[in-house]
Amino acid sequence: MGASRGIGLALARQYLQEGWRVIATARADEGLARLKALGAETLRLDVAQPASNSGLAWQLDGEKIDLAIYVAGAMDRAGVNTPPTRDSFDAVMHTNVMGAMQVIPQIVPMVQEAQGVIACISSVMGSMQETTSGNAALYRVSKAALNMVVRCTQADQPGITVLAIHPGWVQTEMGGAQAPLTTEQSATSLRQTLSTVLASREPKFKGAFLNHDGHSLPW
Repeated sequence: MGASRGIGLALARQYLQEGWRVIATARADEGLARLKALGAETLRLDVAQPASNSGLAWQLDGEKIDLAIYVAGAMDRAGVNTPPTRDSFDAVMHTNVMGAMQVIPQIVPMVQEAQGVIACISSVMGSMQETTSGNAALYRVSKAALNMVVRCTQADQPGITVLAIHPGWVQTEMGGAQAPLTTEQSATSLRQTLSTVLASREPKFKGAFLNHDGHSLPW
């Protein structure tokens, strides 16, 4: 979910190059066209809009999903001493948290069919233990909440693997040009880790919080 640009687009491209069947979502015509040009099957989805989310299950009716990746994310850079406006709070929390909470229950039965994996692109900025700054406070709060969505879903769905994964600091619109990783480098590392998770199905990955290179991150 959320594959029209940045890390999501790089993941879609690389999985298609590996011969995977990819069903990718985007909210706008431009993003859908970009994904179709790569060879992906596309669905229109705006995770920040409940009415859009509500139709996902019937669009995927009959599918078995080996790997579902929730990539969609929104950023607010204001520090903790700058109270968020209602609009900024809604924009970040609807995309990063509410969208996941509305989408994931719809795809769980399809992932169960394949005994597959749900991976949510989180951030080390959502780690309680690693937080030493109040910058981008709303974004940090949203990713901590997303991590809890992962833990709750895993607790309720022991037959599949649900995890949060940090993509690294990446050269996207969100990460900025100074970031050390390109989208292709991040996607390659993410795919390698997710390939390990899919191949092993080890209990240690259930409800885990991982770095893109597979190392565990503190909650």
